[in-house]
Amino acid sequence: QAQLVESGGGLVQAGGSLRLSCTASDGSFSRFSMGWFRQAPGKDREFVAEISWNGRNTFYTNSAKGRFTISRDNAKNMMYLQMNDLKPEDTAVYFCAVDRLPFRAVGGNSKNVARNWGQGTQVTVSS
Repeated sequence: QAQLVESGGGLVQAGGSLRLSCTASDGSFSRFSMGWFRQAPGKDREFVAEISWNGRNTFYTNSAKGRFTISRDNAKNMMYLQMNDLKPEDTAVYFCAVDRLPFRAVGGNSKNVARNWGQGTQVTVSS
């Protein structure tokens, strides 16, 4: 299974933008759907966005729609999360994740999908 490393987090003012990156160590990750999750202090980890194995389909939580864009470049073993119009409530540790089973269609109930996780990158949005 691919190992995942997130980068691109940091401190930004409200209304600003950040682009998170997730690097996979294994080229076979192109067969697996992937996603971004986040965990704020004192809260459970929550879903943000996911993208199908071939990049053709995406799905977002309501709070991310219209502000965040998930994408991937299978040739580079990379996944991205472009975050615009950031709000203080977006402050969290952001994790990338890759499915353990290939070719899952995204957009349905993915709560119980088995995944491998990165270590996370901190995003802090100041007001």
